[in-house]
Parts: sequence; C-alpha cells; structure tokens
Amino acid sequence: MTDNPTVPVVMTFAGSDPTGGAGLQADIEAIISMGCHAATVVTCVTVQDTAEVIGLAPLDAELVMQQARAVLEDMPVAAFKIGLLGSIEIVQAVHTVLMDYPDIPVVFDPVLASGSGSALADEEIVEGMVSLLLPLTTVLTPNSLEARALAPGSDTLDASAMALLDQGVELVLITGTHENTPQVHNVLYGNHRRLEAFAWDRLEGSFHGSGCTLASAIAGLLGQGNEPFSAIHEAQEYTWQALKHGYRPGMGQRLPNRLFWATLEEDGEADAE
Repeated sequence: MTDNPTVPVVMTFAGSDPTGGAGLQADIEAIISMGCHAATVVTCVTVQDTAEVIGLAPLDAELVMQQARAVLEDMPVAAFKIGLLGSIEIVQAVHTVLMDYPDIPVVFDPVLASGSGSALADEEIVEGMVSLLLPLTTVLTPNSLEARALAPGSDTLDASAMALLDQGVELVLITGTHENTPQVHNVLYGNHRRLEAFAWDRLEGSFHGSGCTLASAIAGLLGQGNEPFSAIHEAQEYTWQALKHGYRPGMGQRLPNRLFWATLEEDGEADAE
C-alpha cells in the first residue's frame, strides 16, 4: 500500500541547460516554486552559456519515450510541460505519450530559437509541432516571434492566435517581450477571440529562461488543480517577480531568480526578529 500523494507531479519534456538558466533546470525551480514535484524527461543535451547556444544534441526518441513511460507507470502525473524538443522524431515520441494520457493538461512553450536568436527548430520540427502537438495543448505560451513562425500566413498577432486556436489549442498566451513597446503586453486568446490583455512593466536587460519559467509555473498551478485562467494570471505575476529579482552571474543575459520567494521569506523572518 502506498501513501496518498500530497505533492502533485508535473512532468517536463525539455533540454538540459548547463547554465541552469533555462530548460529542465529552470523548469524544476519553477515547478517546485508552485509546490509541485518535477519529473524531468531529457530531450536534448545542450552546450551553452548565458550568451548563446553553442551545441545541441537531441537524444534518441525511443529513449525520450522510455523516460516518460517509466515515470508515468510509477507516478500520478498531474500536468505536462513541453519545452525544447530538438528533432521531429522527439516531437513524434512526445505526441505518442500524450495521446495515451488525454486527460492530463498540457502546457507547451514552443522553443524555436535561443535568446541570442540561434535556430533550435527547423521547418520539419515546426510543422510537426503544429500538426501533432498543438491539437493536444491546453495552454500554448509562444512569444510574438514564435507565434508568427507557427502561423506564417497570418498578418497580425491576433490572426496568428486565431490560426493556432484553429489547430486545436485551448488557450494561447502570446507574450510581448520581443515587441517594441514601453510595457510588455501579454495577450490571452481562447474561444476564437481575444480574452484578456496583461500589461507588465518592462524590466531592463534581457533574460535567459523567462519562457521556461512562465510555462512551468502555469503547469505547476494546473497540477495544483487551478483553473487555466487563474493559473495564467498567477504564473505571470510569479514570472515577473522572478525577472525583477533576477541576477547576472555570467557575461551574457540575466537569469530569473525563480526562488526569490525563499529569500523574501528569510528577510521577513529576520525583520520580525
């Protein structure tokens, strides 16, 4: 007889980032911050620093599938998060796994390029994402560049979002960090319409791992049983705070401080004393 699970399990499919700023390492910190347990399926091994991706080695797709199935047969997974995939074979493998678990919500952060702009997905991978993964996605979290790439025939971001919804996505949250606006505007779409816009103060500098942080936080909150609207609201606030408290340990981009809340708690305890 096993104990009743008290910590929801969130499974993330993503690449390993040796800087700890993005990928699986970012997912783990964000998922833990939402009070969940992170089950990590490695899709790729990357060589990168805080400035650029130097190398990318996708794992064998069968090994990716075996990692996922080993955990899924052992633990009750409450939500899936998908990040960097690295090959069309891995896209197909993730699709196969998700098809067997249709009731588990899926948060998909479609990683197409690095923060420095290096391509991480070719045309075949993008087409596979659209045809195989979008129909199974609960919340899609592309930035504006990714939204345009996933819906290349669209002339506006609103049109891109409608095209993505037409592929079967339940909700699309397009983030606006790459747009030339004084504030960052994130826009949520669903039900074939624009549902809500969110405005956030634009922080100085650029960040490595912000998209991973947002998507993993949403997945963690869904894993906790939150409704998607509530999860999307709360995850944006958490991500903005992580960026606000970010730091620059290397010579490239800043990293989100996804564990900022732990330091704040310590400061509060110290103040109380």
